[in-house]
Amino acid sequence: MESGKSVVKTGVGFGTVLAITISWSLHQSILWAIIHGIFSWLYVIYYILTR
Repeated sequence: MESGKSVVKTGVGFGTVLAITISWSLHQSILWAIIHGIFSWLYVIYYILTR
């Protein structure tokens, strides 16, 4: 089951980086980038649905 854990960690890490990148490109704010990084995939999905 080690490969399953690796996939989950990679997905979570990628979602966090993607959320922070999107947030920074829109707001140029470290605070918003941190908040959006915490919510990661939820923010990415929100961004996709609202654009």
